[in-house]
Amino acid sequence: MTTTTPTGNTAALAFRYSAVTFDCPDPAELARFYCEALGLPVVFSTDDFVLLGQQDGAAGLGFNRLADYRRPTWPDPAQEKQAHIDLGVDDLDAAETRLLSLGAMKPDYQPAPDRWRVLLDPAGHPFCVSTVA
Repeated sequence: MTTTTPTGNTAALAFRYSAVTFDCPDPAELARFYCEALGLPVVFSTDDFVLLGQQDGAAGLGFNRLADYRRPTWPDPAQEKQAHIDLGVDDLDAAETRLLSLGAMKPDYQPAPDRWRVLLDPAGHPFCVSTVA
């Protein structure tokens, strides 16, 4: 894509996917969960933001402190989920057991438990674990 700068110069505009960031009440806690679940190291951290990723600049996951964070109430639409992450696995039962041991929670409602499992991370964000992905 080519764009014109405010000075009238034409320059190539390049975008790179860098991260998905989740709002949460405690970035360190949520980063710990995903760090252990995905094996991604912390590449940047402050009191209010933690970024997991690879040193080579590959896309990562960010966690941002939000003072008035309200956890999703999935599947109840009272407080909608804004986004969710899908994790691919080879063994649903083993993956579920591991993620629950790290602090995930399993809601009662499971739309297709033979194909994927819906879990909630420690901040309440729904995420899916699937052999399809």
